[in-house]
Amino acid sequence: MPLIEARNIGIEFPVAPPNAQSFRHLALSTASRVGGKVLKNQGSFRFVQALDDVSFTLRRGDRLGLIGHNGAGKTTLIRVLAGIYEPSRGSLRTVGRNVPMFDIGLGMDEEATGYENIRIRGLILGLTPEEIEERVAEIAEFAELGDYLELPIRTYSSGMLLRLVFSIAASIHGDIILMDEWIAVGDAQFRKKTHDRLLDITNQSGIVVIASHDHGLLKDLCNLGLYLEGGRVRAFGPLEDVLKELPAA
Repeated sequence: MPLIEARNIGIEFPVAPPNAQSFRHLALSTASRVGGKVLKNQGSFRFVQALDDVSFTLRRGDRLGLIGHNGAGKTTLIRVLAGIYEPSRGSLRTVGRNVPMFDIGLGMDEEATGYENIRIRGLILGLTPEEIEERVAEIAEFAELGDYLELPIRTYSSGMLLRLVFSIAASIHGDIILMDEWIAVGDAQFRKKTHDRLLDITNQSGIVVIASHDHGLLKDLCNLGLYLEGGRVRAFGPLEDVLKELPAA
């Protein structure tokens, strides 16, 4: 049974030695970016606290919308859940296959062909060579790139590349889906395909966590909300109740 159990998670990022000439500028710009606060010296570094005492539990059927202004800690939390960042404090327990649906172009090699990049990206996503081969035909059909898949991706237009990277990402199904904003790529026809595929993926998964500023989208997808401000949880519970906690526009 899929599960996410976060208990008192905190995470800090080192920004610069305290005696660096540009420390004040670095600290302030980093704090603005992650929405945290500059902590006191810890050894030879200072730190920005990006998340502080974040706790929640998600079980099968839960769809969680992460809410908050830019820099509130949403992306940091998504990356903690994906295992990219290790919590500085607290604990995180996940059960089930975790599929991050962000940074979907990570690891693509512009000198390699489309088919070669399908295999490279598949390995990065944790698939076995056998699992990748089972998906190649499906990915090629969805991307609609034809013979271009035999060519290096440096020859692709930006739209063609987006088709490929989305098609690879959308071929992976898991128990836990993590998204940093809803993905929409390509022309109007292909955007409809991506929307429908994402709905299929999220409907079939056990748990979904999505960060978004689109509250209408979250209302369509999510039953739960988590409102972050300055890296701390302001509200967690039914989405409609959490949205009421937001300041008036």
